[in-house]
Amino acid sequence: MKTSQAELAPVLMAPRIATGINGLDEILCGGLTKNRVYLVEGTPGTGKTTVALQFLLEGLRQGESGLYITLSETREELRAVAASHGWTLDGLTIFELSPENSQASMQSIFNSAEIELGETINDVMRCVEDVKPMRLAFDSLSELRLLAQNSLLYRRQILVLKQFFSSQNCTVLLLDDKSSGASDQQLHSISHGVISLEQFAQEFGRERRRVNIIKMRGIKFRGGYHDYALNTGGVTVFPRLIASGPIQSFDRTVLSSGAPMLDHLLGGGLTPGTNTLMLGPSGIGKTTLLVRCLVTALQRGERASFYLFDEGLGTLYARSTALGMDLRGFVESGALQIHHIDPAELAPGEFAQMLRDAVERERVSFVAIDSLNAYLHAMPGEKFLTLQMHELLSFLNQNGVTTVLVLAQHGLIGEVRSDLDLSYLSDTTVLMRFFESNGCLRRALTVIKSRTNHHALTIHELRLGSGQIEIGEALEGFEGILTGVPTYRGSTPMLKGAGDAID
Repeated sequence: MKTSQAELAPVLMAPRIATGINGLDEILCGGLTKNRVYLVEGTPGTGKTTVALQFLLEGLRQGESGLYITLSETREELRAVAASHGWTLDGLTIFELSPENSQASMQSIFNSAEIELGETINDVMRCVEDVKPMRLAFDSLSELRLLAQNSLLYRRQILVLKQFFSSQNCTVLLLDDKSSGASDQQLHSISHGVISLEQFAQEFGRERRRVNIIKMRGIKFRGGYHDYALNTGGVTVFPRLIASGPIQSFDRTVLSSGAPMLDHLLGGGLTPGTNTLMLGPSGIGKTTLLVRCLVTALQRGERASFYLFDEGLGTLYARSTALGMDLRGFVESGALQIHHIDPAELAPGEFAQMLRDAVERERVSFVAIDSLNAYLHAMPGEKFLTLQMHELLSFLNQNGVTTVLVLAQHGLIGEVRSDLDLSYLSDTTVLMRFFESNGCLRRALTVIKSRTNHHALTIHELRLGSGQIEIGEALEGFEGILTGVPTYRGSTPMLKGAGDAID
């Protein structure tokens, strides 16, 4: 028999409840469907207990009663976990299935020879009927699996539990530590939804954690892997950035970089809603040009965020001040936020969330990232960097942010190469090179690409130092400058003085 639209309406409009976990509700497009049974699976250390406690405590904040049934941890251990996050479990009912409250009065529930699985299930049902919770966490299914010893008996009892919970008008989280080896497809099939938590160690740096929504019946969700962190205060999920939203309305007037000659080469300056890549070997001056653009934006009254991967904050302050671009005043006023980032300790998804918060909450309109090389080392593979950078830059462009990126290349003169070619992702690319002339090491600069402006195609000498950034006239009399060893065939004057070592 076909189901009418009127009959489908209650199912389609089923109420949703918040999980209490930052980012998870966004992945679930609003939260969990109320009065359903969900499976939360993950190996030990992935944060299943913390997730369950956050879920129940969120219910208490909304006036919903909560019950935590534990077979794997004691009441004292649960309270210790909560205290480590700064929480209190007051108001939450904890049922510790132990010899004292077992109807069979056995010495240990973990010895299947001394207690029957059915009696344990009955104890659970009686507790639920007495408390009548609106939210329930069952920790964990692995203990039931040990009691059963027989996979068929275990699956039958799980079905009994699922049918019972479905009749109790409560939302249930079943925790499982994957001790059975591969994912238990039977558990997946009987659950309304499956949330999989994973943890993996890297060769260096902090372990990484990620969550994957394997299934959710009847609701949309954002699939794939999403990074999450387990810190003091609980679990925080960082939804994978998807730049598919509408383009925001913003002024596209070209803005000055702060260096008149650089503006000329760029075809007028930097355009909001675009990104500019500073490309060149170490020591060439990429960071200095970036800071010049950053300070100019701050002087216009914009809010900016600077994500510093490579250089120490003290060194950045010192040499920026030496070039007449003091950043401390802008930091103290709150117009500039400088984030010194250790790529070994930060997940890529967490970094993307930092940028998103800066744009959406702090209303930042200028973003500087120095450098992409360190960001590359934080990623599990080059292909993932390219995909994430594509989404990240698309998001920033759609929100009218002016973005300046730094990518260092290997080599000084002659063959110079990059770890990864990201130039095709940039809207504007500024190429910088060292070259030799008259026994001196000099710098050259050219704009090789601009999607928005008619840029110059000439190559110019760059000099940094003496409190200024100086860009000379086009080096029309030289050939082979980008190779590092040019041939002089004209009369173009060079900038006076040898280049210094300030980057």
